[in-house]
Amino acid sequence: MRIRVKAAGVSPTDAKIRGGYVQAVFRLPPDAVLGFEAAGVVDAIGPSVSGVNVGDNVASLLAGLGGYAEYVLASSWTPKPANVSWSDAAALPVAAEAALGILKQLRVVRGETLLVLGAAGSVGMIATQLAASWGVTVIGAAAPRDQDLVRSLGAVSVTYGDGLADRVRQVVASVDAVADTAGKGGLADAIMLAGGPARVMTLADARAADLGVAFSVGTPDRAPEALDQTMALLATGNLRIRRERQLPMEQAAEAHRLLENGDIHEKLVLDAH
Repeated sequence: MRIRVKAAGVSPTDAKIRGGYVQAVFRLPPDAVLGFEAAGVVDAIGPSVSGVNVGDNVASLLAGLGGYAEYVLASSWTPKPANVSWSDAAALPVAAEAALGILKQLRVVRGETLLVLGAAGSVGMIATQLAASWGVTVIGAAAPRDQDLVRSLGAVSVTYGDGLADRVRQVVASVDAVADTAGKGGLADAIMLAGGPARVMTLADARAADLGVAFSVGTPDRAPEALDQTMALLATGNLRIRRERQLPMEQAAEAHRLLENGDIHEKLVLDAH
């Protein structure tokens, strides 16, 4: 189906693709349009599509790219509830899929203890809340400025940096699994706390292979239900997502500059209204 885009999410992966750092996975033609996340109004439907109508409000994690556009083609979608803003709907897809995906791949279950590295980021916030809602004890590592936020999500908060393992051990002797959602260090400590790398997984740390840590790779079967599940939680007030900063679609280049310079601590969303 075709969506008339109202808002598009911007993720760090977008900048990596544009910069040519992941050409083995995403080799872009010169006229490519970036963006995996879009929210908007259905304006055309293919002959094999059912369960959605022209005029419906939806969000989509796009199978290809194209979100930074006036219109985009989508093969999967989730209805956008009336009380979820366009910006929130566009900010959710990538983080929701990655968060649920890494938790499923780690086989996290009720009664276990999970360490989340980057618990205050877009993915980390969702992973923390989902795991806590399942009856998992969550320890969230984040920057000093984010300690109150992490606690409000239902986790025990600890700060990043030297001595991370010691700070975690002040709470628990060990952890069952570690989800690194940020890729900003801490894997060596994570391996010690988990008793080895078997249940340590990262979404973003380029040094993972050297430590025997697996990457959580976004495949179609990793968590296809994630957007449906988290959109419902968002609509009922049972899920918080990262604070957003909106920019006009025409300022996509500025959004990437902010991402690459590390000048932003919010989720960036391009507004196409």
